[in-house]
Amino acid sequence: MTLAVVGAGAWGTALAMVLRDNGHAVRVWGHDATSLASLARDRVHPRALPGVSLPDDILFEASLPAAISGADGVVVAVPSAVLRAVARSMRGYEGVVVSATKGIEATTGLTMSGILEQEMPGAVATALSGPSLALEVARGVPTAVVAAAEEASMARRVQGWFHRPSFRVYTSTDLAGVELGGALKNVIAIAAGVCDGLGFGDNSKAALVTRGQAEVRRLGMACGARGETFAGLSGLGDLMVTCFSRLSRNRAFGEKLGRGGNVRELLATATSVVEGHPCACSAHGLATRLGVEAPIIREVHAMLYEDKVPRRAVQDLLGRDTKAED
Repeated sequence: MTLAVVGAGAWGTALAMVLRDNGHAVRVWGHDATSLASLARDRVHPRALPGVSLPDDILFEASLPAAISGADGVVVAVPSAVLRAVARSMRGYEGVVVSATKGIEATTGLTMSGILEQEMPGAVATALSGPSLALEVARGVPTAVVAAAEEASMARRVQGWFHRPSFRVYTSTDLAGVELGGALKNVIAIAAGVCDGLGFGDNSKAALVTRGQAEVRRLGMACGARGETFAGLSGLGDLMVTCFSRLSRNRAFGEKLGRGGNVRELLATATSVVEGHPCACSAHGLATRLGVEAPIIREVHAMLYEDKVPRRAVQDLLGRDTKAED
């Protein structure tokens, strides 16, 4: 098959390598023509994927219409903030579109597949999510993820594109749950990083991640997702790797914040998008509108958007009234 990957960052490039290794013809589009020319010439992504050599037969295409023209499927791996604009540029495409972007739109509360459905009404929106750090995927380190679609047949189609021994793909028809788990875990990962930055121990971090999991499940179910999805790869699996890995940019951002870093300066100097930042705003708004108790999300939002001191945020979390575990 011919498959297009929209987004030439670390994640999009890593997914392009998986697809290519499965025998597909792959075209990759990115917004920066200079960067694309460098990737095509040098076959390395030194900052995003150090030590990884890109196959010679992956095509880097500077024209988005040319990249998706005639493609059997499109995989979207761009930052959540630009996904709507990019999707609008692909209006008219009528194949299967896979969202590999994790986020929630603040103004609408939509997941990325919801945006794809609005902007690409002729396409079938699906998602791919799970514990999948780009560098490890590009290096062929084994993992497992979930392909999700409202129709099982569509999920199986995406599964067929990606599944290989080092990249095991399961399927789910809980599209909302798979996407919400992948988006909300980034907010919890920032909180986990704050724990690291404040010098807390493993007990503290394990407790926070566990309660964060309950919070993500509670909010996801209020949005219509199935509770069991959040115990799976796109929920618990992705949450664990993002909260504990030294490769996690959301956890690393939280750690710097916990050490006294300024939010605006940290974002300005970040070498890649910290998706937990915009998602904290979206998640907080969603929880507020739905009346869902989400104390960790609330405190992360306060640290990121209200200049709340991290140690004070932790004190307020610990000082809440006692309750039964849910």
